Amino acid sequence: MKELDDLLKFISVEAIIGRTDRRISAIAFDTRTIRQEADNEAYPLFVAQKGTNVDGGKFIDEAIAKGAQTVVCESIPEKTQSDITYIIVNDTAETLGLLASAFYNFPSQQLHLVGVTGTNGKTTIVTLLYRLFRSLGHLTGLISTIENRINDEIIPSTHTTPDAVQLNRLLNRMVEESCEYCFMEVSSHAVQQKRISGLEFRGGVFTNITHDHLDFHKTFAAYIKAKQGFFNALPPNAFALTNKDDRNGLVMTQTSKASISAYSLNSLADFKGKILDNSFEGLQLIINNEEIFFKLTGKFNAYNLLAIYGTAMLLGENSDEVLVVMSNLESADGRFQVLRDRNRIAIIDYAHTPDALQNVLSTIHDITQNSVEIITVVGCGGERDALKRPAMAEIACKYSNKVILTSDNPRKEDPHAILEDMEKGVPIEKRHNVLTIENRREAIKTACMILPNDGVLLVAGKGHENYQEINDVKYHFDDSEVVKEFLNPRELIVNI
Repeated sequence: MKELDDLLKFISVEAIIGRTDRRISAIAFDTRTIRQEADNEAYPLFVAQKGTNVDGGKFIDEAIAKGAQTVVCESIPEKTQSDITYIIVNDTAETLGLLASAFYNFPSQQLHLVGVTGTNGKTTIVTLLYRLFRSLGHLTGLISTIENRINDEIIPSTHTTPDAVQLNRLLNRMVEESCEYCFMEVSSHAVQQKRISGLEFRGGVFTNITHDHLDFHKTFAAYIKAKQGFFNALPPNAFALTNKDDRNGLVMTQTSKASISAYSLNSLADFKGKILDNSFEGLQLIINNEEIFFKLTGKFNAYNLLAIYGTAMLLGENSDEVLVVMSNLESADGRFQVLRDRNRIAIIDYAHTPDALQNVLSTIHDITQNSVEIITVVGCGGERDALKRPAMAEIACKYSNKVILTSDNPRKEDPHAILEDMEKGVPIEKRHNVLTIENRREAIKTACMILPNDGVLLVAGKGHENYQEINDVKYHFDDSEVVKEFLNPRELIVNI
């Protein structure tokens, strides 16, 4: 419970209608979450957030009917009620984060919160940072696409970055459980929608940026600006760690007030790496003059490892201890997950952007030296950036001997239309090597049946997801389960 007068100290208010001597039992922006507590002296506060698709102002009456007695909105409603308090603000999205943070006692200020942003690598980096710091003996939280964790407690994840209320509630629970650190993914959506408003970060990490989410941001420049906004908001006592080898890596931090560091494989940097060997078993790397073998595979994972090492160093950990623990870390589910059946290899990967798909296929080529047949099964999600669909198919054809285009998460979009968009990227000379099989299970089955004895199969796009979303219904579907059924792998090597 909080006093409204106390909460108002932390937001910018343009006008107030009604009394402010109220007790607040909860912060809500979705009327479906409003519950009136047994304590009749405290009532929910409703933020009528102006979202991308929905204006919360339309639900003010419903919120009041459910028990809210304080409403935060951007304009005075046409009809007001005398027993309700109306707080008028300029930006409800920004205000929601500030109120949620204040309501939950500013939890981000009570632990070391590190955000990781970029197109690819976010899940792997935060997951491995969580595992690293747990292994080093720290009480640690995780907020990721796959799952959230408070020490060893697993909390299901619904979004890459939760809404402001869920986020602060989760962080507050971490504080209550004595967590010292929290590593979280920060999506571009979360930055633009101000879900991280009110949070205080100890540091921010940039991985890379390629074309993605243009269905939401509309232009690549707007996408870059959203990512850059995260670093611009970091305080002077925070660190900003960036990928110097990404063409926009230094752009991300050029106007940040934080202390800036960089990692690189190609040039001098605070955290410098060099690949000595790359195989399905792992990477042999030199990091800041120390030679170490890691269980992760691929150049893209070399960058992830540098980001992890750099973050640990900037948080004051011991280099030798960190590298020893890192050498035993295995990556997040569905990130270059390798299955082997005698000499046949299948790889499950979340790659759902052109850049991520190219990274995975390039890694396979680097390891196999173009000496084996590669079959790729790939699809694209519905109601998302359609511009990447032909690019995904073109990349799959460029690096694969055979390609099967299939359905991913079509959502409410016609899967045939998605596949037609992908087919536009298939080069004429490659068409005889491409099959289109809408049913994902049949596509994977077909790939397993035609995979030669020494071949490599890549099933891309869904990775850790154990569902397929069709017309607002999530049906159970797990790529690795289907591969195991038809490939009959006798040995699960490792999630790398």
